[in-house]
Amino acid sequence: MSFRFQFASLVLTAFLSVPAFAQEAIETVIVTGDRAHLIETQPDDTALGLSLPLLETPRAVTAVSDTTLDRYGITGVDTLTAITPSAYTASYYGVEGAVNLRGTLADSYFEGFKRVENRGTYTTPLGDAAEIELVRGPPSVIFGPGKVGGLVNFVPKSETATDNDVSGDVTATYGSYSKRNATGQVGVPLAFGSVKGGIHAYGELDDSFSYYQGIHPSHQLIELTGTFASGPWVMQSDYMYYHSNGDVQTPGWNRLTQALIDNSTYVTGSDTSLSTHGKPYLTFNDLGGDPYSFSPTYAPLYIATLGCGACTDATHTLDSGVGATTLDRRTIYIAPGVDFSNTITHTGFAELSRTLDDGDRIRFQGFVDTLANDRFVSYGFPASYRTLIGETRTRYDFAEDFGRLTMMNVAGASYRYVGATGKESFNSGVIALDRRDISAPALANDIFASPFQPLPAGQEGLGWENNVHSTTADAGIFANSDVAWDKKLNLILGGRYDAYNVRSVDLGVLPFEPGSGEGGKGIFTYSASLNYKTDFGLVPYVTQAKDSAVEIGQASQVLTSLLANNDWLSTSFLNEAGTKFSFLDQHLVGSLAWYRQERTQLQQGGGVITVMGTRSKGAEAEIRYVMNPNLSFTLAGSLQHTIVKGPDQSFAYIPARDAGVTPANGFGGAYVVFAFSELPGKAGNYEDTLIPHAVVSPYLTYTSDDQNWGATVGGTYVSSTAQTVPDPIQFPAYVVMNVSGFLRMGPWEADVNVDNLADARYFTPDADTYANLAALPGVGRTWRFTIKRAF
Repeated sequence: MSFRFQFASLVLTAFLSVPAFAQEAIETVIVTGDRAHLIETQPDDTALGLSLPLLETPRAVTAVSDTTLDRYGITGVDTLTAITPSAYTASYYGVEGAVNLRGTLADSYFEGFKRVENRGTYTTPLGDAAEIELVRGPPSVIFGPGKVGGLVNFVPKSETATDNDVSGDVTATYGSYSKRNATGQVGVPLAFGSVKGGIHAYGELDDSFSYYQGIHPSHQLIELTGTFASGPWVMQSDYMYYHSNGDVQTPGWNRLTQALIDNSTYVTGSDTSLSTHGKPYLTFNDLGGDPYSFSPTYAPLYIATLGCGACTDATHTLDSGVGATTLDRRTIYIAPGVDFSNTITHTGFAELSRTLDDGDRIRFQGFVDTLANDRFVSYGFPASYRTLIGETRTRYDFAEDFGRLTMMNVAGASYRYVGATGKESFNSGVIALDRRDISAPALANDIFASPFQPLPAGQEGLGWENNVHSTTADAGIFANSDVAWDKKLNLILGGRYDAYNVRSVDLGVLPFEPGSGEGGKGIFTYSASLNYKTDFGLVPYVTQAKDSAVEIGQASQVLTSLLANNDWLSTSFLNEAGTKFSFLDQHLVGSLAWYRQERTQLQQGGGVITVMGTRSKGAEAEIRYVMNPNLSFTLAGSLQHTIVKGPDQSFAYIPARDAGVTPANGFGGAYVVFAFSELPGKAGNYEDTLIPHAVVSPYLTYTSDDQNWGATVGGTYVSSTAQTVPDPIQFPAYVVMNVSGFLRMGPWEADVNVDNLADARYFTPDADTYANLAALPGVGRTWRFTIKRAF
């Protein structure tokens, strides 16, 4: 029986089992027995900027409460696929930074404001989340411009004066592979005459080792939230400090062969033709010259495959220790003491709002986000990022009632400034992932000298080949309106106009792009949705949207070549149809959605910068069912296909076999194409097979009558994936099972989580230019035990 048939049957069964119990009208009700906090009963404004129940929101939206995160054992963004359709995320070098939604990278938001790009820069913390909101589709016109793939919005915990006592908790966690984490939080209600509110403080310390040998990630987090009200005025503010050290990027396994994926058989051996002359690393001197002065004797570690003839040389040939071994899944590409990553972020949000006598509301909002990151990956990729984002937003919320016709409206303006510096090096041809034999310790001649270290006199190492300094200003106005007829038929229209001004300079030593550039442009974007609330629990809807976004690098910098070619501002489109449903007095809720979207993604490497177009289509199902006070069930499933629009002119590393070279004659160096379309069968459109066609996650939760103990069991099925090159390596389908439980005794609580219960063996392909060279082995069985004391 095919997976698609099983998936459709499961969804159909859910519908056919309940029509006799469908509620006569859809309205806000209190859901009893929802002990896992699965059902969202309060209006939410993340998807549209309008306060609507999720049932009446004509978008694919998932809200995940802090209780659900705990019960499902979700600790990072990669595991959100347990509760969210279309959230499968390819490996961004082993760091859980951002989520992929509908096959493309999603934006990260904090309280409705877009944060600095996080493509595997640091692990996104979820510990202080009151709720995680995932929108599959474009951001609200109120939130600003963006791409249609989706967004993840972080809502922190807060304290109000409705809580009468000081409350909080402390936790301590220990787990496999020296997982060590401690948290503490406290909420204090405060009142100063007519001013009432409260503050909430959260702190987290993590000093853990990793499942992967040689990686030791640690982080510290402090978050402060305050909310105060006096008459019609409300003041809210949030501040978050985050520091991480050791979120080292790793490609995982290199030297990929089908035998390695199928049975862990790894090709061993090294090249000894390159000498470091006693140094603990390679420099340009060891490669024959200085590429920054275009020395004719300089020999990069890659061979361009188009017309390369034999396509091998002494450097590419393994000449020592050639053989085979069985690779452990915990062994990955790392050079301990050499690879590093250090990150500091500051994030702040403030809002002052006033409710007017007629119920209208005016809101003044401000947001700041900063990033400082330095990193080095020993195969020869250094990076240093500095970013400052500041944004202000003023919005006016008002409603109109004309009897059978009612309107809910928002209008306002915003201004956003981004100052970014992105220093990177990947143009000089020193990156060769297959050069290192990861079954043995890293060698001096597979490590390249970084810009962060001093070098002996006369030695030339990596400089900052791209050193981009850019400023982006965006002044926007927006309006959004929900027009309802008889409180059943809703037309929701949103429009936004943005005026951009961008300036960039590239001071790099080998930039392969203009030294400076600037651009200015105004663009109108929109979204339009129509839905109808039936009397039997279904709310069908259709949505169409056009959005825009500035193409940015990992520091949110804008490359000068994009400005020179007028490729810096892209548009994306979405067509979506679906239905929300609510049965059994909102104890069974969910949605079905079908979408087709077109959007872009930036690719850069080897001096080639490309804005690549993609087209995706898919179907999604989300079901949440509170069966009785003890049992609840969820299902998140998706089917998708993503097409890369050809001809794909992006630079890419390709396996040695695609250059017609055996492992022994090719793994010492790298092979590249300066346009992916040069490869056989890739001249036009092609499917992105790195993204699975099908992902489905069913979970079942039991909670006792006294709510003092409970357990959750579930898993995620992921269909097979493959490389995108001709004759690709196949990554088999897999199922990961997870189980968790909790026990309360008065103020004490104990939680246990076991992830990948069956110790399933699986692989996640890498992203970007190295996607066809490496894959990350999945984390094996892990456990963690948490003690919590509430007060």
